[in-house]
Parts: sequence; structure tokens; C-alpha cells
Amino acid sequence: MGSFSIWHWLIVLVIVMLVFGTKKLRNIGADLGGAVRGFKDGIREGGDKAAEGAQGAGAQLSGKTVEGEVKAKSETRA
Repeated sequence: MGSFSIWHWLIVLVIVMLVFGTKKLRNIGADLGGAVRGFKDGIREGGDKAAEGAQGAGAQLSGKTVEGEVKAKSETRA
């Protein structure tokens, strides 16, 4: 009752191919591959945008220095 042997898996594969057909299985594989490829591209673009955002923020802040002095702490009531 442990794991299945190779013969069990081959029989399951044959039954799946008979039920769904090879064309439908090929389409499912292509759709799954496209989804994985799109996910990887999205992750890669997200990392690139985050790196660009960090560099852009550093470039904006490094150009000017603002000096000031706090005279008193003000309180606002809403």
C-alpha cells in the first residue's frame, strides 16, 4: 500500500490520454508553459522597476541639500 510502481503510473497516463486526448493535453501544456513564462517575466520586470525606483530616488535626493531650524513645535487640532 506504499508508493505506486512504474506500471501503475503508466496505466494512469494511458487512461488520462484516452479521456482527454493528446491535443487537449498539448494545449494544456502550452497554456501552463505560457503562464509560467509570463510569471517569470513579471517577476523580472518587478525587480527591475524596484531597482530603477531606488536609483531614481537617490538621484533626486542627492542634488540638493535643505537646511533649516525648528523654532517651536506646533500642535494642530482637527
